[in-house]
Amino acid sequence: MRDLAANNDKAWFEAHKDVYQTQLQAPAVDFVVALGERLQTLDPTILIDPRTNGQGNLMRIYRDVRFSQDKSPYKTAVAGIFWDGVGKKMQSPAFGFHMEADRLELMAGMFQFTKPQLTAYRESVADDTSGPELDAALKTIQSAGGYEIQGEQYKRVPQGFDPDHPRADLLRYKGLYAVPSGGVREGLSDPALVDVAFNHFRAMAPVYDWLKKNLT
Repeated sequence: MRDLAANNDKAWFEAHKDVYQTQLQAPAVDFVVALGERLQTLDPTILIDPRTNGQGNLMRIYRDVRFSQDKSPYKTAVAGIFWDGVGKKMQSPAFGFHMEADRLELMAGMFQFTKPQLTAYRESVADDTSGPELDAALKTIQSAGGYEIQGEQYKRVPQGFDPDHPRADLLRYKGLYAVPSGGVREGLSDPALVDVAFNHFRAMAPVYDWLKKNLT
């Protein structure tokens, strides 16, 4: 990945494609299968799909440069996402990973709600039952230590909701997810990384569970 970052062009990649396939892609497939099987103990509907064409858990290495000023053709990270397979991959509550040369970043939740999901999310946050349940889920994650709740937010509480609502801050989110602070930086090539990642996902699962219950 470091070499690719320094030589991000088609000629270099094609000359080293066998290294990518054997030393990065194949272990990534094994990682997805092993971690997916662990995640199914949290949610049996989690999909394990080791395809490498972007339709399964793994993201493609090829960048979409159509609307980007950065025309580098390849991603310099291995990324993937686990969802229940019912909805679309990027529109479902999920567990995700993003591995660069020096760290592994993990998340549980959703980066961005669709319009119908955003409506359902706000109504659920304002609800007297599901709203406190979200509060409790986030406090459970934060009490475990070393986790942050993130997500892009609107500047103001959405129209139609009380600006002084006790969960006004939650009402402003466009997406909601938990991450381990600083990511994982040790043991990235150790088989025990599967256990490390799973333990983080398990600690962050309350936000995944709440989003799945209320948005799908």
